[in-house]
Amino acid sequence: MDENVDEILVGTRAGKLSGRREGGVTVFRGIPYAASTAGPNRFRPPQPVAPWADTRDASRFGPVAPQLPSAMEMLLGQSEIHTSEDCLSLNVWTPATDDRLRPVMVWIHGGAFIFGSGSTPWYDGTRFATAGDTVVVTINYRLGAFGFTHLDELTGSGNVGILDQIAALEWVRDNIEAFGGNPDDVTIFGESAGAMSVGTLLGTPGATGLFHRAILQSGAASFATERTDSNAVSDRLMATAGVMTVAELVDLPAEALLEAQQKMITATGTLELPFRPVVDGTVLPANPLDTIASGATGDVPILIGTNLDETTLFLVLDPTLAALDESGLIDRATTMFGDHGVGAVAHYRRNRPDATLHDVLVAITSDGVFRIPAIRLAEAQVRQGRPVYSYLFTWATPVFGGALRSAHALEIPFVFDNLDQPGVEFLTGTGDERAALATTMHEAWIRFARTGNAGWPAYDLDQRATQTFDGFDHPVVGDPAGDERAIWEGVTLHT
Repeated sequence: MDENVDEILVGTRAGKLSGRREGGVTVFRGIPYAASTAGPNRFRPPQPVAPWADTRDASRFGPVAPQLPSAMEMLLGQSEIHTSEDCLSLNVWTPATDDRLRPVMVWIHGGAFIFGSGSTPWYDGTRFATAGDTVVVTINYRLGAFGFTHLDELTGSGNVGILDQIAALEWVRDNIEAFGGNPDDVTIFGESAGAMSVGTLLGTPGATGLFHRAILQSGAASFATERTDSNAVSDRLMATAGVMTVAELVDLPAEALLEAQQKMITATGTLELPFRPVVDGTVLPANPLDTIASGATGDVPILIGTNLDETTLFLVLDPTLAALDESGLIDRATTMFGDHGVGAVAHYRRNRPDATLHDVLVAITSDGVFRIPAIRLAEAQVRQGRPVYSYLFTWATPVFGGALRSAHALEIPFVFDNLDQPGVEFLTGTGDERAALATTMHEAWIRFARTGNAGWPAYDLDQRATQTFDGFDHPVVGDPAGDERAIWEGVTLHT
């Protein structure tokens, strides 16, 4: 292909697109994969996009899903966003629009199911396309009250954000060959709520066959709400919004729905994830982890892992921690361990004799919210005889005096090898060791997407081999913090 050609034309089932050659790859932005979700389509499953007759300009990102401004999105380099209920679009980075049938990597963004987009600069797919000869797709999906409000009158309403993701994967199946990709070689990957989405898709019958490998970064398959709890959330939303009927909720201005959503989140806390997938008996017949464990779905290799100090990113914003004492630590542990809270705190403290109470809380909450759910998914997959590769990201960022350590989301720019994107140095610093770590992780993700093998021993229930990413020698360790993993056995996770 002539590198000097700026405009590249591709045909899709809905019509022709005009993309651009940039940085050695061809990029198509803002491709609609479903119709606008405004008006009567709010809370409905995604509807087919209307075909277009003329060539559609795909040089600009589409609007992002309705959301309020977020400090996290600013950190990820998204300085300005345009929101709209006409948000169901995706973006493609490809080495060439030829017939090479390359592996495809579909990124599902995180953001607590309430913010984020596929256009965030940290998710730029250029280096995956150039270094890995892969086709990269990033997607938008409905968020918050728009994507995860369960309404008994509207089938599938509590999971339309997941149904959006399925519709995007169906678009990939039907169109990606025209972009140089192989529809029979698709890896889905995501972080945080994006990884929780991947875990949900692993346990969703309607997603079976749409992807062939899965990568979960700081998220698993344990984050679906039971129907009764989701109904309670919906009732609170309607009361907060001041409406009495579903029809009124459908007609509510998007800004008013966002305002009601924010009031609820302020009252409960972002980590509580009031808006998330629901076991509705239709889209999700059961909790995704239970469905995977039964062998009914999830028959793909997975790469799964967490960061060592996930919750520093959240707890640093918690003003109550300034006065944390022993009693407060035990109270928080008891919400996770029940009657075993005192013993759990004592166990974690014995392993960290010089740690502060805050450090112990970080260790317990990072395990309870992130590491243990990931391990339980890995165990379920292993018991079904499916390949599993485990990792633990332990590199600590030096910024803010080292307070964040190996924080949530810190691994993202290393996975994408996007250390030069806006906001990255603010979170990672500028140390020379970053480049080697990015190369190592980026190559491992490419290797898994191409072969289904991450390049280290597979996880099992005996050795529990786990690849560490520490910025230096990256050893594979067996059952890291296994004694702490063991004390969670039998504990119901309050995720």
